[in-house]
Amino acid sequence: MNNQRSFFFNVDWITVLLYLCLCVIGWFNIHAAVFDENHPSIIDFDTNYGKQFIYILSAMVIGTVILLLESRFLSALAPAFYVVTVLLLILVLVVGRNVGGNQAWISIGGGFRLQPSEFAKFATCLLLARYLSATNVKVTDPKSFFIAGGIILLPMLLIKMQPDDGSTLVFCSLIFVLYREGLSPYFLIVTALLITLFITSLLVSSWYVIIALVILTVILLMLFGRNRAFAFKLIVGLAISIAFVFSVKPLYTHGLKPHQRTRIDEMLGLSSDLRGAGYNVNQSKIAIGSGRVWGKGYLQGTQTKYAFVPEQSTDFIFCTVGEEWGFAGSVVVMGLYLFLLLRIIMIAERQRAPFSRIYGYGVASIIFFHVVINIAMTIGLMPVIGIPLPFISYGGSSLWSFTILLFILLKLDSNRMGIIYA
Repeated sequence: MNNQRSFFFNVDWITVLLYLCLCVIGWFNIHAAVFDENHPSIIDFDTNYGKQFIYILSAMVIGTVILLLESRFLSALAPAFYVVTVLLLILVLVVGRNVGGNQAWISIGGGFRLQPSEFAKFATCLLLARYLSATNVKVTDPKSFFIAGGIILLPMLLIKMQPDDGSTLVFCSLIFVLYREGLSPYFLIVTALLITLFITSLLVSSWYVIIALVILTVILLMLFGRNRAFAFKLIVGLAISIAFVFSVKPLYTHGLKPHQRTRIDEMLGLSSDLRGAGYNVNQSKIAIGSGRVWGKGYLQGTQTKYAFVPEQSTDFIFCTVGEEWGFAGSVVVMGLYLFLLLRIIMIAERQRAPFSRIYGYGVASIIFFHVVINIAMTIGLMPVIGIPLPFISYGGSSLWSFTILLFILLKLDSNRMGIIYA
């Protein structure tokens, strides 16, 4: 009886409703993105939109099963989930199927493929939450920090070997979890400064950047130079910054693959190849812009209908939203994501168990990264790195993994008034 009350009364149904809204929006936009006049029905199982319907139904079953589980098992089995996903990431390097240049898929028969990197996200969040919630573990302690970093870094390295740069970068978002648990904000500030220096050094001469850094340092020394400790840190920071600026060009030239450099050059305006590397993004911006305020209407998108944008049902699904539903529809979709993220953070903050709170911030970080990078990618503000839009992009592995990620949090939240466990 208590379990029934927990299931029906303690589940955050507002979050479930947001989840269902995004899934349905995704389903209809996939139908529009790959519409086939020979298979007009949205539940035609010979089409991608028909398959997405199956994925949504199966995801709902997965979510229901998670809600019926015992919450204690999620913490207890976190190491097992992590080990299994790591083994799958190793297995995909051996027997995986290469799709789009990435050996990231395992064929499981019937035309279905499994992408282990998607499931590594929730497994990593679970183990990270279990470790950081343990007694005497503080992220400010160097040992704890490096162990937590190792938990994040292992799947990143295995996914990088596929190589899947987009999924690799997703794990970087978990730095926000460490920050919430006490990591110094200097890590975020330094990271932001290094990114700024990297981009600036590509856009202008390295000497201009160094001169600007020296002038800024001199000004700060004049203002706060009496503080010897601060002055010392400032000079050391200047030396490190100068060394970093001089290393940007060699790292950029020799550390990135040609297609990666080309995408960044396109984004920064250093080159323009609208028929080559810049084709996808250019067509994406045309599609979104052509939708104007109210859009062209369902199944009326010309960019969509004539397949001008590659991967439009997966990485570039937001183009369909922009073209057929316009600025208004785009705002609605982004508003749903914003509401969902705020809801997840609210859920995380109201948890009594540290494990649940930490896991909740992991969920928020990963979904936030996916949404921001995917939408920014389609409008040319970020280089194309190939990550799906949560709950909307076509694909079983993506939808199932995000469903598991979210519904584990909902299950933990439904039990927040019960026994507090580590």
